Amino acid sequence: MQDSAARPFRLLLLRHARSGWALPGQRDFDRALDDVGFAEAELIAEMAADRGIRPDLILCSTAVRCRQTAEPFFRAVGEDSAIRYVDELYSGPASIYTDIIDANRHLSSLMIVGHNPMIDELFHRLAGSEAATAALPHGYPPAALAILDVQAGSGGTVTATLVSLMLPTREPK
Repeated sequence: MQDSAARPFRLLLLRHARSGWALPGQRDFDRALDDVGFAEAELIAEMAADRGIRPDLILCSTAVRCRQTAEPFFRAVGEDSAIRYVDELYSGPASIYTDIIDANRHLSSLMIVGHNPMIDELFHRLAGSEAATAALPHGYPPAALAILDVQAGSGGTVTATLVSLMLPTREPK
């Protein structure tokens, strides 16, 4: 039996995995993942694929570290998802992220692969500061994947429920 209520829009927020420091003369844009970052990107992609997470569209910052984070995820779900690279996800404020999300609300699910502080700000705005701080008390870590169900409310308000939070833990502590 199907539920007659409208299904919420599923939003997946993925911060790029851990990157190395810029080399002398290297632009921030060109910073690559370090060895831990490559492992985190692979692990979070495998975890998501194992849970059947398959966004309709992946929008990824054009920065090297974001593309390197998105690639394992896209390989894991590539047949079911499209990927596009968006310059504004590197250079724009959190409001650009919101505008991009709003423009893609016709989809049932969207993944954003981006940067802090924008990902953290967006997470706090959508999930609510109290829920966001409870889930991630030390901020949005590299390679964290938050899954939110977003619904438009009355008067243009938007609310989101944190469905799941996945962290690329290497060993239990």
